[in-house]
Amino acid sequence: MNATRLIGTTLAGLVVLTSCVTINVYFPAAAAEKAADAIIEEVWGTQPADEEQDDAQPEASLGGTRLLASILNVLIPAAHAQADLEISTPAAKKLKASMRKRHKLLVEFYALGAAGLTRDGLIAVRDAKLVALSKRNALKQLVAAENKDRNALYKELAEANGHPEWQPEIRDTFARRWISKARGGWWYDAGNGWQRK
Repeated sequence: MNATRLIGTTLAGLVVLTSCVTINVYFPAAAAEKAADAIIEEVWGTQPADEEQDDAQPEASLGGTRLLASILNVLIPAAHAQADLEISTPAAKKLKASMRKRHKLLVEFYALGAAGLTRDGLIAVRDAKLVALSKRNALKQLVAAENKDRNALYKELAEANGHPEWQPEIRDTFARRWISKARGGWWYDAGNGWQRK
């Protein structure tokens, strides 16, 4: 009888431990990067190959998280259950179309250095003085509209995939990928001040 209890307790403990670990690593990081890259390409268009070379710097903030997730994914196959993220809901399509249209106007401001990408997956007015006074209000309105759509997109992707709690991870993934995919000469802040790509 003691052996039965011991086995039952051990099995229950393993189930609890496995459940906790699966919850902690269930966010499909690789699928999120793939989804982010697809959306960025759809919104920004294809970037020249020589302008996509600086992947290492923005992803340095991950530390050992990916290594730990990879090890746990091998040990706990349930973490691999979802291979792709849903990115084509009607709301996501509408947001992407709006962002694509706006991007054509923002490119000028990115190139001037007046606007830049931020570490939280948004954009900011970096230096309004680089823009003619007559265009500054338009720049502020474009930045506000873009940030509204980006926030809505991150929320939509998390909810469309049945995991609203993934929103911070989706935002972080997009933040790294926006910076990684930025054209040469654009400005970004990955957490240590403005830098030019």
